[in-house]
Amino acid sequence: MTALDPALLARFAALVGERHALRDPLDQVPFLKEWRERYLGDTPLVLLPGSTQEVSAILALADETGTPIVPQGGNTGLVGGQIPNPGGREILVSLKRLNRIRALDPAGNTLDVEAGVTLKAAQEAAEAAGRLFPLSLASEGSCTIGGNISSNAGGTAVIAYGNMRDLVLGLEVVLADGRIWRGLRHLRKDNTGYDLKNLFIGAEGTLGIVTAAVLKLFPRPRAVATAFVGVPSPAAALDLLQLAREEGGGSVTSFELMPRRGVEFVMAHVPGARDPLGSPHPWYVLIEISSFLPAGLDEAVETLLANALERGIVSDGALAASLDQAAAFWRLREMLSEVQKHEGGSIKHDIAVPVRLVPAFLEKAIPAVEAFVPGARPVPFGHLGDGNLHFNISQPAGGDKQAFLDRWEAVNALVHGIVGEFGGSISAEHGIGRAKRDLLPGVKDPVEMAMMRAVKATLDPKNILNPGKVL
Repeated sequence: MTALDPALLARFAALVGERHALRDPLDQVPFLKEWRERYLGDTPLVLLPGSTQEVSAILALADETGTPIVPQGGNTGLVGGQIPNPGGREILVSLKRLNRIRALDPAGNTLDVEAGVTLKAAQEAAEAAGRLFPLSLASEGSCTIGGNISSNAGGTAVIAYGNMRDLVLGLEVVLADGRIWRGLRHLRKDNTGYDLKNLFIGAEGTLGIVTAAVLKLFPRPRAVATAFVGVPSPAAALDLLQLAREEGGGSVTSFELMPRRGVEFVMAHVPGARDPLGSPHPWYVLIEISSFLPAGLDEAVETLLANALERGIVSDGALAASLDQAAAFWRLREMLSEVQKHEGGSIKHDIAVPVRLVPAFLEKAIPAVEAFVPGARPVPFGHLGDGNLHFNISQPAGGDKQAFLDRWEAVNALVHGIVGEFGGSISAEHGIGRAKRDLLPGVKDPVEMAMMRAVKATLDPKNILNPGKVL
């Protein structure tokens, strides 16, 4: 492929000003690789527009000249959707400068933000008004609302509040030809035709560029109890979930499953991390229960754990006595993915199966992987309350990292095959991007794939928006 014409690049740069048009490869580095360095890209130009109008001008010029555009938020994605393809013929558009809080309505429980606002900043804006924006991710300090929307982010609170699609009321989107759809509605009910916003939520920038959103807020809980418990099995963890919903004294807002191996990895590689319980257990659950009553929650959770202990569902448990202790519990969970880097290569899966089938899935998938790759160390963890597991597999201890990673596709095929047997999904919250694009036709109904391609062809007929991603 031939390089983009320098005169054309100059036209794009003029739309945002030279200061916000990065040509130096050193300046571009943070935009062209993701944190695992599995995906590396090339671009002759990184543009950082400062307004919706500048994004519109960029796409109008791209439409006129047939120039491919790759939108990017906080660059925290894990499937390569935000990274340009190799070859240097795609212009990267970062939304980081669109970082204004436009409006906050505590009475209506809405927050209007631009796409480059970080998730943490949105949470803090809601908190300052006595409200809660419940999306919670380990990368919340750097991921952006635009990226959360484009990937339909999930996280640890889906069990209570849903994923990003459930948390968006309206969108502002720049279409492939530069037109601006001003859909920043604040309505809880609107039956005036197709719900167009859901086309762009989870579309990974392939149908339009999200520039702003109206987010749903919620009242802040008056009390939160956090417990770290040891359980004998995933089946016992599922029993605990049901008991917590019935007797927990509030709403279960997080329910995270972790294996002993993962906890040991965190303790080995994170300074200050320690086991909250007195003896090891094969599985653990981090459970958070929230209440709008100011008192009585801790007592209710203590009773819950005592009942679970008496029934043999729980082997041991600790209820956080302070915010610091609760944060320490959460750190064990949040570091699970990162610490696997210190154990060598890791083959990852972001899958979901029906909640009731999670124990059966693990019972089949773990030994299947161990037999397929002798010495492999499965570290499945995640959001048991909504059936989403990060079925990660660390390489055999002391083994050859590259030889292990070379089996990525074969291991994926094994795990995804078992996921299919249980009626599950090969992507629960990370998206498709480049990583799973070629797998999609094998798990989607042909009619469904045809519908997706028809939507893409209608909204992006020249295929200039994030080409080669998703489809």
